[in-house]
Amino acid sequence: MDSVQVETASPLILELPQISQPQAILTPTPKSSTRFNKNAIRTSLKASTTDAVFAAIFSLATGGILLSNFLVELEASPVVFGMMSSIPMLVNLVQPLGAYLSERSTSRFYYSLQTFGIARLLWLILLLGVVGFSWGWVNSQQLVILTLLIVFVTHLLGGLGSASWLSWLAMIVPRQLRGRYFGVRNSAASLTNLVCVPVAGLLISHWYGGTLQGYGVVLLVSIVFGILSLGCQYFKIDINPQVQNNIVQYPREQVENSNTAKSVTTTETTAETATSSLWKNSNFLVFLFYSALWMLAVNLSAPFFNLYMLDTLHLDVSWVTLYASLQAGANMLMMMLWGKLADKIGNRLILIFIGVLVAVTPFLWLGIDTNNLDLWLWLPILHILTGGSWAAIDLCNNNMQLEIAPIKNQSLYFAIASAVAGFSGALGTTIGSCIAQFAQHGGLLGLFALSGMLRLVALMPLVFVQEES
Repeated sequence: MDSVQVETASPLILELPQISQPQAILTPTPKSSTRFNKNAIRTSLKASTTDAVFAAIFSLATGGILLSNFLVELEASPVVFGMMSSIPMLVNLVQPLGAYLSERSTSRFYYSLQTFGIARLLWLILLLGVVGFSWGWVNSQQLVILTLLIVFVTHLLGGLGSASWLSWLAMIVPRQLRGRYFGVRNSAASLTNLVCVPVAGLLISHWYGGTLQGYGVVLLVSIVFGILSLGCQYFKIDINPQVQNNIVQYPREQVENSNTAKSVTTTETTAETATSSLWKNSNFLVFLFYSALWMLAVNLSAPFFNLYMLDTLHLDVSWVTLYASLQAGANMLMMMLWGKLADKIGNRLILIFIGVLVAVTPFLWLGIDTNNLDLWLWLPILHILTGGSWAAIDLCNNNMQLEIAPIKNQSLYFAIASAVAGFSGALGTTIGSCIAQFAQHGGLLGLFALSGMLRLVALMPLVFVQEES
């Protein structure tokens, strides 16, 4: 892929990779959006959706239940599982640094390749560790430590690249299609998880060489698909961050298509001051305050619902797995519906009304027992409700970030939001762990009630966030 160059001339033209796809034209408009060639947009969106599906397969063995089961087989301590939960949130603190570095690059594609590409290849070291364990070269304790190191470094690299990747996608996806597109994209990833996780689990449990070797096979397949997902990004319109940040005032005239253009040029205009400082953007700061409170309130209880079912209610793991599947299915089915609705009425209204439903959900756990009515009716309904409502929260929170972040230094806005959310989420998990561990009998139920009340409080700042109409 040829890198994008900046020149001082009049129109702004963005060159595509030298492949059989149309030339892309970037036309800034007064509403801070960008206009590309329609065929180039279609190709980019299809590539991004395929990227999401392959990335979902990559995540099979590099996170979630399969990685947790791998650590259980190695007899890892509860402290290890606590670290596994906190690392993905804490590494978000490096996202501002990642945004700073990405804005000094000349290609979103190459920056993504450097960060995510290295991160995914590092999982090959864990694969070698599994082989070494099978041959007796390393013991279980050493393999647990190696796993933690790989998780930490790969999530750290991912944190350096996340803001740039989100800014890249924000420039490509048309604003009026964001809800529907991300609904379809997320549903495709959820469907992939729904199908592939049970298949991978069966492969691991029935592998002739044992579960650890089976995990190694699934890990190898996951890494291959992780690399393929990065290859899909080659077919997306590349963006030069330096050009993106120079878009501060927009010409009214139409930019004509040029199939021979090989550079990006900007119009000489007077700089606007509306987005001169991130910390002067009051709308973004209010959203930041909401995000911090919401993540704190949610993570007070979120990690402990499964613990409540397994430890307090003493449910068999097969029941918990069944409920998790129902929740994932509801999330997948509702994602597209919420996406279409968000395009019609906006994201803020959905976040407020569905947020109230999510806030009262912890209170619904207070009467749960192990009788047949709860096992066969109430718990399934509760998990289906959780999956469907969280589909709206995840989708609309993401879209709100895209709406309120200006084009200039956009990745920095995303990075700050992720860093604050990650820190407050980790803080919520830590506080929740202390309450659950040191409280007397019924401590988890008290924690659920506290989380529900704080979720309602966290929704209040959202009323004052202004969404672009």
